[in-house]
Amino acid sequence: MPAPVLVYRGDALANYGFGSDHPFGLDRHAVFQAVLSQAAFASDIVYATPRCATADELALFHTADYINFVSEMSARGIGFLDGGDTPAFPGIFDSASWVVGTTLAAVDAVMSGDARSAFVPIAGLHHAARDRAAGFCVFNDCGVAIEYLRRQHNLRRIAYVDIDAHHGDGVFYGFISDPDVLFADIHEDGRFLYPGTGAEDETGLGAAAGTKLNIPIPPGAGDAEFQAAWKRVLSYVDDAAPEFIIMQCGADSLAGDPITHLQFSEACHAGAAADLCVLAERHSGGRIVATGGGGYNRDNIGRAWTGVVQSLLGHK
Repeated sequence: MPAPVLVYRGDALANYGFGSDHPFGLDRHAVFQAVLSQAAFASDIVYATPRCATADELALFHTADYINFVSEMSARGIGFLDGGDTPAFPGIFDSASWVVGTTLAAVDAVMSGDARSAFVPIAGLHHAARDRAAGFCVFNDCGVAIEYLRRQHNLRRIAYVDIDAHHGDGVFYGFISDPDVLFADIHEDGRFLYPGTGAEDETGLGAAAGTKLNIPIPPGAGDAEFQAAWKRVLSYVDDAAPEFIIMQCGADSLAGDPITHLQFSEACHAGAAADLCVLAERHSGGRIVATGGGGYNRDNIGRAWTGVVQSLLGHK
């Protein structure tokens, strides 16, 4: 019997969020799960439970001073972890640690062969840097997962592919000098959208110069512009022949998101996931983990992420 595709769900994962008046509210998990449960392929889904990351696992990517800072702010329960986007609340350290641990659980399941692929909806917190929070992101689960794959599973070349409307700056700068972390990111041009980074000439530093791919596209761009950029991403990933693929599939690049300006349809996300599954089969033993990322229009979250799961399952 073939290994299943795992979708992670549970209260511990749902608890990462910042309240009803914040774009990253606590309802995002339930909204997605409700849509997914009504999909025609729902009976094919195998659900898995979250787990919490250890302090040692967080330290694979984050500095000790920053981990301690989050712990202290979590105990205090007020203020901001950054300049004003990411509020502290009581228990935020644990909530953020569950996100990281769940992404690592997905990685372990895929690496062991217990799962063919996996999707973690409340994850893909790509703005958090090694030493600071940013843009609703406390700990960078993708950054930790990359380090974990290398140290725990002895892989070398990991591809990180990001189609969130915002540039994945925490991952990009976290590995900007590492030629073995293969980074491809399609995002709204940073001249018009947070975090203001990800210009086309940002291709890596030192030994990694020329190894990263940033593709900014203008506000208002739709499926045609995405597909043109996506061809470049597929060629880049195919040429790089990674041993594992991490996909960040933020739904804030869909038309109607309240804080971005791109006009993609959910077909972009489903198609991108399907294409990456093909490349994973070609180069990575089929190993791919997808993370939800951003998305602040609740209908878009349900449609885009359900399409990603459908593609991971191999359904058309």
